[in-house]
Amino acid sequence: MNSIKYLIGTVLLGMISISANSQGCTSGGGDLIGVHGFIQPQFNYNLNGNDANGASMNHSDFTFNRARLGVVGTLPYDIDYYLMLEFSSFKTPQKTPHLLDGYVSYTRFAKWAKITLGQFKSPFSLEQNTACSGLYTVNRSDVVNQLAGPQRDLGVLISGGHDSLFVEYSLGIMNGSGMNVVDDNNNKNVVGRVVLNPFNNFKIGGSFKVGKINPTDPNEDLNNIYRLAAEVQYKMGGLLLQTEYIHGIDVLNSASQVPIYGGCGGIVGFETKNAGTYTKSGLWAMASYMTPWNLEPVVKFDTYNSDHGVAGKRTNYMTVGLNYYVNDYSRIQINYVNVTESAAITNDMIMVQLQAKF
Repeated sequence: MNSIKYLIGTVLLGMISISANSQGCTSGGGDLIGVHGFIQPQFNYNLNGNDANGASMNHSDFTFNRARLGVVGTLPYDIDYYLMLEFSSFKTPQKTPHLLDGYVSYTRFAKWAKITLGQFKSPFSLEQNTACSGLYTVNRSDVVNQLAGPQRDLGVLISGGHDSLFVEYSLGIMNGSGMNVVDDNNNKNVVGRVVLNPFNNFKIGGSFKVGKINPTDPNEDLNNIYRLAAEVQYKMGGLLLQTEYIHGIDVLNSASQVPIYGGCGGIVGFETKNAGTYTKSGLWAMASYMTPWNLEPVVKFDTYNSDHGVAGKRTNYMTVGLNYYVNDYSRIQINYVNVTESAAITNDMIMVQLQAKF
C-alpha cells in the first residue's frame, strides 16, 4: 500500500518529501509524503424523547463526518505546498465537495518564521488547531465552532517556534469572510496565537482576533468583532489535561446578520441582531488517559453562552467517550453527549466513528 502511494505521488506530482507542521487537517508525528487523507464514517443515534402522543422521536443515521483527500510536497528550494479537499457532502449547506486547505509556504527560516499564503485554518484556539484526525472527541466544542470561526479563511500567515523551543507563535492577516468566498469588504482581520513551553509537558497560551463584519445596510459603518482565548494543557504519562476559555464581543453599529458557524468553518446560517454591544463566551475542559491496551477513555465538558445580555442562551455539553486505536492509522471513537439547555430539551446523542488515515 505504501509503495503504491509513493508511486502515485511521484508520478503525478514529482514531489520529494515534506516534514510538515501544517495548518491543515492531518496530525503531526512524521513525514507526510505524496497523496494522503482520511475518512470518518459515522453512526449517530439522537435521543429526542417522545412526542405528545408518546411516540418515540429518536432518530438514527449513518453519515460521513469527514472524507478527505489531499497532496503535500516540497519544491526545490524551500517551498512547501499543501492541498486538501473535503468530499463529504454533509459538511456544507450546499452539500458539495469543496476545497478545505490550499496554501504555499516559504520554509527557509521555518524554525523561526515560516511564511504561508493561501487558505488555511485560522491561527486561533487550541482545539481549532488540533488536527481534525487527532481530536479526542468526535465533535469540537460549540464555543470553538462559534467564537473561533470562520475556521478556515484566506490570508497570509507568519509562524515559528516548536515544541522544543520556549515559544510557538502564529500571526495572520486574513479576509475574515471564510473559506472559498471573495472578501466581502476591504477590512482584514488580524489573528494570532502564542503558546509558551515553560517546562516539559506543560503549555500555556492565548489567542486573539480583531476584525470587522458587514452590516445589513451597506451604507452603515462596518461592525467590530473582538475575540480572546486562553489555553492550558498538561501531559503526564498517558494522562492529558486540556482546557480553554474564549471570550467574544460584537459591536454592531446597525442592524446586522451575524454568522453562525458549523462543521469545518462554513457559515450555516445568520442571526439578526440590532445595533448594540453583544458579549458571548464559553469554555471547554477535557481529560483523557491512554492505557497500555490502546484504549483511551475521555471526559469532556464544554459550555457556551451565545448572549450574556439575554437569559436562557447557555448550552452545556458533557461528553463521555472511549477511543480504541487499532493501529497507528485507524481508531474507533464512541461518544455519549449529554446536552443541557437553559430550557430543558431532550436531545442527547450517541456517536460511533471509525477513522482510517492513509
